[in-house]
Amino acid sequence: MNLHPSDVLYDGENADRLRLPVCDHYAGSEKLIRKSLALQAELAVDGRVTFDITFDCEDGAAAGREAAQAALVAALLVDPANRFDRCGVRVHDPRHAALDEELDIVVGRAGQRVAYVTFPKLHNAAEAHDCVARLNAAADRHGIARRIPAHVLIETHGALREVFDIAATPQVECLSFGLMDFVSAHRGAIPDAAMTSPGQFDHPLVRRAKLEIAAACHAFGKVASHNVTTDFSEAAVAHGDALRAAREFGYTRMWSIHPTQIAPIVSAFEPDAGAVTEAAEILLAAQANQWGPTQRAGRLHDRASYRFYWEVLQQAALVGAAMPEAARSAFFASA
Repeated sequence: MNLHPSDVLYDGENADRLRLPVCDHYAGSEKLIRKSLALQAELAVDGRVTFDITFDCEDGAAAGREAAQAALVAALLVDPANRFDRCGVRVHDPRHAALDEELDIVVGRAGQRVAYVTFPKLHNAAEAHDCVARLNAAADRHGIARRIPAHVLIETHGALREVFDIAATPQVECLSFGLMDFVSAHRGAIPDAAMTSPGQFDHPLVRRAKLEIAAACHAFGKVASHNVTTDFSEAAVAHGDALRAAREFGYTRMWSIHPTQIAPIVSAFEPDAGAVTEAAEILLAAQANQWGPTQRAGRLHDRASYRFYWEVLQQAALVGAAMPEAARSAFFASA
């Protein structure tokens, strides 16, 4: 009997660790949202998206027109162009007068279709709980039984101080780092060079913030989403930032603010082809040995290392990377 790795490698732990598409692309106008939806369909692999889209009601809305923007994004959420239901919405912060109306419009008109709701500029864990409660209250008012996932931006001193408590908040599935607001909150104590690379990875205070967010997410099985790359003139810049975010800081997702950044970000989160092949060979041999110890190239492997290689294969499947057909058939045939 060929047992599946998710059934034998976790000893009662949650084998189905939360996984989201590795790129979160932001768009605010109807024109840009429709272009993004078309690109989402174009870049899908085996019927699965390679990036999410966040419809922006915060920076995407003109002052005084928050309700109109919310109505627009709600209409686009239920539009036939939204083929995959992998589109979220960023609303205003919990102190903004428009928040509850935005939630009523988006949830009331598209509560079954919105993938998540993102809350910016939180100051503490209590605000995270409050945002989730207000989101759920809107769902209850409109008869939406599902609990819509919440994403939270970490961009204030208070949010960073309580980041582990925020990550532990039920229904919160993703924490994103708001680099520019975080640097600005230091009132000139951090230079503007820390808003771009390499400073954003090397400045001690910014580096600490990124590491704390990633550690909190991994501690509670949530997704750590890296901040934007503001330079979209060169695709290589976003690719390089995503590589550092993934390989040095443990991030599993990154924002995009321009369509040219999407493919480079997705590529950066793709495991090396040789690593995928190695993982496939090790896991196929383990399955053939009923998940007992095996050896490859003079190295012993057991369930501890099998778990690592299973993560590699799952990451490859998530981004649509190539993998040996034997491994795809054995481990992902029913996915």
